Parts: sequence; C-alpha cells; structure tokens
Amino acid sequence: MLADIQAIDSSLSKAVDAYNAAQIKLDAIRAEEKVNRRHLVIARGNFKNAQATLANRLLALYKSGDDNVLEVLLGSRSLGELLERVDTISRVSAEDARVVGEIRNYRAEIKRREKKLAAARAQQEQVLAERAERRRQIEGQLAERQRLLATIKDQIAKIKAQEAERQRRLQAQAQEVVDQQGSSNSSSGTTGSGAEPAADGASGSTPPPATYGGVVGIAMQYLGVPYVWGGASPSGFDCSGFIMYVYAKVGVSLPHNAAMQYGYGSPVSRDQLQAGDLVFFDGLGHNGLYIGGGSFIHSPHTGDVVKISSLSDSWYASTYVGARRL
Repeated sequence: MLADIQAIDSSLSKAVDAYNAAQIKLDAIRAEEKVNRRHLVIARGNFKNAQATLANRLLALYKSGDDNVLEVLLGSRSLGELLERVDTISRVSAEDARVVGEIRNYRAEIKRREKKLAAARAQQEQVLAERAERRRQIEGQLAERQRLLATIKDQIAKIKAQEAERQRRLQAQAQEVVDQQGSSNSSSGTTGSGAEPAADGASGSTPPPATYGGVVGIAMQYLGVPYVWGGASPSGFDCSGFIMYVYAKVGVSLPHNAAMQYGYGSPVSRDQLQAGDLVFFDGLGHNGLYIGGGSFIHSPHTGDVVKISSLSDSWYASTYVGARRL
C-alpha cells in the first residue's frame, strides 16, 4: 500500500510540474499577445494618419488641375490598386512616394499582427485545455491518494512519528553544517545577479565555485511549510516553487518547473556537491536544494511539508538524476 502511495506521489509530482510548465507557456503567450495588441493599435493609428495624408495630397493635386488624379481615383477598385497606380500621376513627389510606402508597410504590419494574435488565441485555447486536463489528473490522483491513506491510518501515524524524530535529528545536523559555512558563504549568497540557462555541451566542463551557499540558511527558515501543488510562497510550496522562491531571495530568477530549472547553471557531479546546488530526481519530476553532509531540503509531495532528506535514502538514491550549480 505504501508503495502504491509513493507511486502516486511520483506521478503527482510530474503532473504538477507539467501543470506549472503549461502555466509558464500560457504566461509567455499572454505577454507576447499584449505586445502584439499594443503594436497593432500603433500600426492602425499610423495607417490611418498616412491614409489621411495621402487623401489630402491627392485632393490638392486634383484641385491643381492634374487630370491623372481623377483617372487614378476612379480606376482603382481597392486601396492596393490605388497605391500601385499613384506613381503614374505626373506630379507625385518624393514625399508622396514616402507616404505611399508607409501605407503599404503599416497595412502589412497590421495583417502580420492580426495573424499573430489569431495564432496566440489558438495557442491559448490549446494550453488552457492542457492545463485543465493536468488539473483533472492531479485532482483524480489526490483523491486516490486520500483513499489509500484512509485504509492504513494507524501505519501512517506510526510512520509520521518516526519521521518527526528523524527530522529533528536531520535538522540539528543541517544547522551545524549551515553554521560551519560561516559568514563568507552567507554574504556571497546574497549578491547574485541572476542565473542563466546552461550553454549546450556544458556537461563536460568543471563547475564554477559555489557562490550561493547562503541560500541554505534562507531555505531552512521554511521548514514545516506545507506542500501545495502550484505553490511558490510561504503559505505553501511545491518542489520547484520552493527552489524558485528561495533563490529569488538572493536575486536569482528561476522558472517554476523542475525540468526547466535543470537547464540552468552548470552540471555538478555527486562527489562535488556543495551547499546551494540543486539536486534532481525521478526523471526531473522532483528537485531539492543541497545543504551539505549528504542532505538536501525540499518540498516533497502532497500531505508533507518542507523538510530535510538524505541523498542515501533508497528512493532518492535510486531516482537521482543529477545536480546543477547556479
């Protein structure tokens, strides 16, 4: 039964991370849509002004007695045709030609922006559907998890008591590690300017020195905060939301998605891990923050809280993927 619950927890972590990825994609689409809408308004305004300028100029030419103007106006069945025939008017100046060029450019930009907005709307509908499906999967798995837990209440109570004692021991050990880091790591961990995605082929390089060891002390402040899927605040964290939040405290911006976070920084071998490195598990479905001494802090799964675990614990040892240094 416990194995079944653990399997659900693993599946839930991946579903939650997929939900977070869909949200990131949706936010990006909406941001691009906002930019396109703003540029579309500007292009339409410029197009209208350029049309008015051309109309006034053609009227002036007609009043001045240029017979070609009337022929061009009456013979044009569309704006495009009019623009193509304007240069046949004998008294068209370089300025008139410039205005005609602007009208063509603005009209093309309007069409391009409208096409992008239509594509963005279609993308949004697809991503919203994906996100809704992820939510249904998560809620269904949560219900199944709750049902299984109800069948082994006594066993769960005993496990929780044992885990509470283990946490007290691990937290005391972790605090010793944090204290040993000293003020040098603490100060260097508060001056970061931000992380960048890793360059291709970085896996063969030596990782840079650790500079964010001080983030461990920040992370330790949130021990006991409950797991909340999609959470990224002290009211509740999921795994990648926790990492994102504590690193934001030192000026490093990360996406709310474990697999995406794996694309940042530099790879670190297990025997070179230092405080502040990110450790990843379960096919990038889960991650945590290495604190030293073979332990890491993380927000594990539904029903649990931010806590400390050991890399040597069977599940984490067997599902370990790798580590990154920011």
